[in-house]
Amino acid sequence: MKYYSTNHIASDVSLREAVVKGLASDRGLFMPREIRKLPESFFEEIDSKSFHEIAVEVAGAFFGDDIDKNSLDAIVKDTLSFPTPVVEVEDGIYSLELFHGPTLAFKDVGARFMARLLQYFISSGDDRRMVHVLVATSGDTGSAVANGFLGVDGIRVHVLYPKGKVSEIQECQFTTLGRNISAIEVDGTFDDCQRLVKSAFMDEELNQKLLLTSANSINVARFLPQAFYYFNAYAQLKRRGRAGNVTVCVPSGNFGNLTAGLIAHRMGLPVRHFIAANNANDIFYKYLHTGVYAPRPSVSTIANAMDVGDPSNFARILDLYCEDHGEISGLISGAAYDDETIAETMKECFDRTGYILDPHGACAYRALKEQLKEGETGVFLETAHPAKFKDTVSGVIGSDVAVPDRLAAFMKGEKQTVPMTPDFPSFKAYLEGLS
Repeated sequence: MKYYSTNHIASDVSLREAVVKGLASDRGLFMPREIRKLPESFFEEIDSKSFHEIAVEVAGAFFGDDIDKNSLDAIVKDTLSFPTPVVEVEDGIYSLELFHGPTLAFKDVGARFMARLLQYFISSGDDRRMVHVLVATSGDTGSAVANGFLGVDGIRVHVLYPKGKVSEIQECQFTTLGRNISAIEVDGTFDDCQRLVKSAFMDEELNQKLLLTSANSINVARFLPQAFYYFNAYAQLKRRGRAGNVTVCVPSGNFGNLTAGLIAHRMGLPVRHFIAANNANDIFYKYLHTGVYAPRPSVSTIANAMDVGDPSNFARILDLYCEDHGEISGLISGAAYDDETIAETMKECFDRTGYILDPHGACAYRALKEQLKEGETGVFLETAHPAKFKDTVSGVIGSDVAVPDRLAAFMKGEKQTVPMTPDFPSFKAYLEGLS
């Protein structure tokens, strides 16, 4: 299958080139030239299939033309070595728990898939240079990518994160690993980190010296596999007799997760409606109401992984619906909440149901509660374990949040970082020093 740029200037490329390059030469994001609709029989039988069987069929629609069947099956199997259960929080409202992977965050799926796919292309290609993976993070992306790529031969990962703007546990998950993982502490915002990564890809001199790619959701190999768990959630609901009239609410920062859900919908997934839940960084929410996209510098919130002021994947959403605001706002509604409301939601949910939300899941849960109509089944994505925000969550709900052993282990490591200013010449000099 060919992949085109959302800016529609660069030529179409192969999957290998899209994965290795990360970003198109015209600064656009790659999208699959064809989004194949899955047959009705797939959805009729989906409740009898395992997560692995579901994901293999979905993955085949994207990647089957470019990867042999056995290799793709092995990549999918390795990626889905942990569960993504649907848990009933209250009648008609379910949490899709995506935090049971190595770093207890939803991005483990996409990061691990991309690591294995990139390794596959490196081993089968002629270019034997070290691949440098650049990733900007506002929280969970950095830890998921760092752990997904840890120890992978031929790949070195550079995680850029905003100084003082990620939780302590999140920071430890990518600053204490060493080996082929470098953590770059940028004195700025997530948007500064993302800008540095994009600028590196567009620097011709730098790209002649180094083989660069991205593991942010701008990379098709990172965001497309996130469609897997939407199909698996539907299968779980169907087994319970609750698969009719489904609304899905997604806590949204850079919008890769929502975009994956929209592509699943285009493939035939029977979801009636999507809700994009924002924190105070409400750029998309305002776009839905006004039709005007007005990015601005991000602001810090307790739902820090959603602190994005210029979400990259908005370009994919526009492209998917030919910039038709009416079609976009007809399928997707929005919500935006300040820190006080997010905290209030965590407290209320815990007191009434005993379910512990993390700040991002709290945004999605509240939006779903407010917008779900009678007779609908609602699913909100709980994207990170609440222990990753232990101080915030424990303080809000008035009860201690236990830290899983795998998170506690990260806290014992020694922090290793490279301090960086938010100007590109400094970052370029750092990268050139690696050649």
